[in-house]
Amino acid sequence: MDITDIKNKIIEKDRDEKEFVQAVDEVLTSIAPVFDKHPEYLKMNILERITEPERVIIFRVPWVKDDGEVVVNRGFRVEFNSAIGPYKGGLRFHPSVNLSVVKFLGFEQIFKNALTGLPMGGGKGGSDFDPHGKSDGEIMRFCQSFMSELYRHIGPFRDVPAGDIGVGAREIGFLYGQYKKLVNESSWVLTGKGLSYGGSLVRKEATGYGLLYFVRAMLLDHKDSLEGKTAVISGSGNVAIYAAEKAMALGVKVLAMSDSNGYIYDPKGIDLDLVKKIKEVDRKRIKEYIDVHGDAEYHEGAKGIWQIKCDIALPCATQNELDEEDAKILCQNGVKVVAEGANMPCTHKAQRVFLDNGILYGPAKAANAGGVAVSGLEMSQNSLRLSWTFEEVDERLKEIMDDIYRTCADTAIEYGAKDDLVVGSNIAGFLKVAEAMMAQGIV
Repeated sequence: MDITDIKNKIIEKDRDEKEFVQAVDEVLTSIAPVFDKHPEYLKMNILERITEPERVIIFRVPWVKDDGEVVVNRGFRVEFNSAIGPYKGGLRFHPSVNLSVVKFLGFEQIFKNALTGLPMGGGKGGSDFDPHGKSDGEIMRFCQSFMSELYRHIGPFRDVPAGDIGVGAREIGFLYGQYKKLVNESSWVLTGKGLSYGGSLVRKEATGYGLLYFVRAMLLDHKDSLEGKTAVISGSGNVAIYAAEKAMALGVKVLAMSDSNGYIYDPKGIDLDLVKKIKEVDRKRIKEYIDVHGDAEYHEGAKGIWQIKCDIALPCATQNELDEEDAKILCQNGVKVVAEGANMPCTHKAQRVFLDNGILYGPAKAANAGGVAVSGLEMSQNSLRLSWTFEEVDERLKEIMDDIYRTCADTAIEYGAKDDLVVGSNIAGFLKVAEAMMAQGIV
């Protein structure tokens, strides 16, 4: 059976899980050249083994609203691959969460974690619970109910969850408090914790900062720099906000940001302090921006953000937010760099448009690995019972992102696909995990 037959078999088996199938198709297509050099991977059926989760946990999450209504949500944890370390990956609370989404995220996490160079396997979890509009009491009761099942399946040497969409510092605190109560020990099993109870400096900023360090590495390798560039950033959560912060610090003018309702365009450059107040403090919609900056524009619908002329496009909102049509418009408008802050925000056809037009393109599993990298550094600090300074963690993050870029770029060259970081990142991540699986036998 060749790689095409194996890919078709895997895709047919999970054909109803569209996000997972999309992720598997992309990875398996790009790693095909590996098997000319390593036919032993086919013999040991690494492909089917790596695309099948080691464990999938689905459970009900009953909780009580402030008015006494009992609500039931569904919880998930996919423990995908532990060949190089304990399962590591975030928890997402969003109505769109289902098994396909969690499997796609967990599958991507395998390779992303491998690229960091840290000993972390791949996993992901979450719930179809929507924290928006809920009181702190409702969110606490949901998190406690969620953890009352999840705690049985996680641990510092087994599975270490973190935050993701809908799971920030507040949710991590409630989840950790319940975990600690149930197991009666302080084992720091979650990352993204508050600084007062085992968290790491730079964790909140990590994905956004890391994204810009990766973009800078791409540009430097092509004799260019960030200074004087313009950028459009979708989203206004942690990733987008801190990508914007680091971009501005490195000389980039950020022209636009968005949320799920629409986007703002400020030709003078986004007022990030105001965006932080609106989104992090007031928890309001981004359209409030124009109440202060009347000369800026607000447009309903987030999709139109990609029509704004820019040098750098950073999709940082959600999966499949940027399609083939958007990619063509960005290319026509002279975009130079596209790097993914969210997980799989560009469709496969959009990827091809960027690569075929010679655009520097940073795929998510490489470009947004900064978040899980600092999560890994948080785990290290917890194990050492030490806390590093902001500067120490930030410097380690920069080194990791530079190393990820160099590994992906060199691997792409080795396999005859210079500047194709999709190929480079998928093959580099796959090789590390495949070697570990080969060494550990059929398990």
